[in-house]
Amino acid sequence: MIDTLLLHCRRLFLRGLTVQAQIGVHDFEQHAPQRIVIDVDLYVSFEGTSPKDDRIDEVVDYDFVRAVVHGRIAKGHIGLQETLCDNILTHLLEHTGVLAARVSTRKPDVYPDCEAVGVEAFRAKPGVL
Repeated sequence: MIDTLLLHCRRLFLRGLTVQAQIGVHDFEQHAPQRIVIDVDLYVSFEGTSPKDDRIDEVVDYDFVRAVVHGRIAKGHIGLQETLCDNILTHLLEHTGVLAARVSTRKPDVYPDCEAVGVEAFRAKPGVL
């Protein structure tokens, strides 16, 4: 599925965007922000994002992705990582240049015996796949 997208799309990505977020459903998660690490892949059409004049307004800007993430975090407490992923995906797909997106979030500080706990979601605009 994603391989087929890559035949017609450019994949933009942000790796390891680290934020402090009010997130979690457990009592101990209600009182202090937690470190969340977010990875994002955006699939954009070659036609719509091939710069002719080497200008930022001809492509999907990475600042847009960061603004979506930071905007959601600024809205306040989130219970579940699934909710965070879904919220970010919805806003990323509102951009006319974005055909599909993948978002993963992970909490690296939850358990001492594993690297992280997390969730990943992928969504495409209707008719893209």
